[in-house]
Amino acid sequence: MEKTDLKKILSVSGQRGLFLYLSQARNGVIVESLETQQRTTFGTSAKISSMADISVYTTTEDVSLKEIFTGMAQKLKNGPAMSSKEDPKKIKAFFKEVLPEYDEDRFYVSHMKKILDWYNLLQKFASLEFVEEEEDTPSEETSAEQA
Repeated sequence: MEKTDLKKILSVSGQRGLFLYLSQARNGVIVESLETQQRTTFGTSAKISSMADISVYTTTEDVSLKEIFTGMAQKLKNGPAMSSKEDPKKIKAFFKEVLPEYDEDRFYVSHMKKILDWYNLLQKFASLEFVEEEEDTPSEETSAEQA
């Protein structure tokens, strides 16, 4: 199975599941449901978030979903995570193990449930190995200006 590019995995507000970005349409984007492989178009008014752009508040710095998914996959040996319908205390305990420094005042159980659902969708319908983002290497010009 090929690696998952989180930039192309989308969450759409008001829609269940995750979507794979396929292409730009004149009036929005064409996507495919990870679960059903059904294609659909979301207009420009749809609230769409790329998994690569989502991060979680911690007491130090925000942590990307990619890092969280990777930590979950390691802890769960790439197996499925608990259901988001589990007892909130169990969910919090799980995230304390995966992300001990999460900010308890700003990272709510509702967020944790969403991440569990997303992880399980990726685990089942995609890959928990992620495409590495190309490192931007500073050009010699930029380096000279900073020196």
